[in-house]
Amino acid sequence: MATDYDASRKSEEEQKEESLEALRLTSGEQDKSSGKVDEDETEAAESFELPGADLSHETLTVEVMPRQADEFTCTRCFLVQHVSRRSATDSDHCHDCD
Repeated sequence: MATDYDASRKSEEEQKEESLEALRLTSGEQDKSSGKVDEDETEAAESFELPGADLSHETLTVEVMPRQADEFTCTRCFLVQHVSRRSATDSDHCHDCD
């Protein structure tokens, strides 16, 4: 941005008045919008799932299959893993837990 050094300069008193006026304008705008709420609290609360909530009306959308012959249950993380994920042939731990 180019600066015109020949232009008349404002006095310190004029600069203070302008800055005070700008502050009054911005503070007035903040006061008007500070009481407004963008989101309805009841709608936001309905979207949260609380721990221990009653889910008896929910239906399971994933097919649950029993453990297969080539799988094992890790005794540390309790996840069903493929036998190739076993840390040792005689161990019941997966690679992540070992």
